[in-house]
Amino acid sequence: MVKNINIKTKSRNEFVDITSDIQAVIDESGIRNGVCYVYVPHTTAGVTINEGADPSVARDIQNTLSKLIPHSGHYLHTEGNSDAHIKSTIAGSSQVIVIDEGKLLLGTWQSVFFCEFDGPRHRRATVKIMKD
Repeated sequence: MVKNINIKTKSRNEFVDITSDIQAVIDESGIRNGVCYVYVPHTTAGVTINEGADPSVARDIQNTLSKLIPHSGHYLHTEGNSDAHIKSTIAGSSQVIVIDEGKLLLGTWQSVFFCEFDGPRHRRATVKIMKD
């Protein structure tokens, strides 16, 4: 099963928790055990897994990335979003998560985040569910 999750971001840099959206795709699939692939088909966005219980963790990651890779720098790419391309490379464009008993096999505090680095925009994440 393949399904897109539509995401509307509100800020230039933003982490959007899409864990419940992914779980809804799994629920709809009826698959109890397998693998979930999450792919972000954008060059200035990514997907990561990290702590979702405390929102300050996502803000700390965003702030640190912005310090390391500032919006304005000595970039050759002239569209004004080179920092977003670099940040998306660091975050990565996909994640693989085990499905066990119909649930994402995440740690206690883990969530799946869509990482926006060039917003606000209308985006999508593609979710593919495969049965064992």
